[in-house]
Amino acid sequence: MDGNVSELEVLSSAAAAFPPRTARGRPLPGLLFFTDPARVANPEAVAERLPRGAGIVFRAFGAEDAVERGRRLRAIADARGLLLLAGAVAGLAEGIGADGLHMPQARAGEIPRLRAEHGRWLITVAAHDAEAIRAAERAGADAVVVSPVFPSNSPSAGEPLGIEGLRVLVAASSLPVYALGGVRARTVTALAGSGIVGIAAVEALAG
Repeated sequence: MDGNVSELEVLSSAAAAFPPRTARGRPLPGLLFFTDPARVANPEAVAERLPRGAGIVFRAFGAEDAVERGRRLRAIADARGLLLLAGAVAGLAEGIGADGLHMPQARAGEIPRLRAEHGRWLITVAAHDAEAIRAAERAGADAVVVSPVFPSNSPSAGEPLGIEGLRVLVAASSLPVYALGGVRARTVTALAGSGIVGIAAVEALAG
């Protein structure tokens, strides 16, 4: 990677090359920024640099200032044309005026209830295997975020799927698939032609 080009620029360029997809009448972002207070201390600064049309998945992990921080991210998203999803907590999504939710794999079964209450929300689900993708399909998710594709710094990451493992899951899915886990400037080119609709990252976007 050219020393003058940031990881964010490389990943933004890669994301722009994915074929456009829509869900619930809105374009799906080609790039998702997953916040994580342990790995990115200032998510607002990252959000300020995201390209128009990207998405933020705000994961508060129970922080006391979650609503305040989420509303700051909402303001940035509005100003920059970004999508904002809240992580897992419907009350947080409501409190910050999010565009939807990102759900853990184990809670995909909650989607029908959430959909009945919030018909316009975009709802994505984490998925680590084909069974999880099928559960997301049955529940009515709009997209799945598959991980980890590459070795990841996340403490909860399991064995990497690799490109072939990712391709198998994409082929098995009727839902749009995002790739998360170790997606960086040095790995993103390997994702070309995999069938995904976008990429997701955490600290790579802060560099």
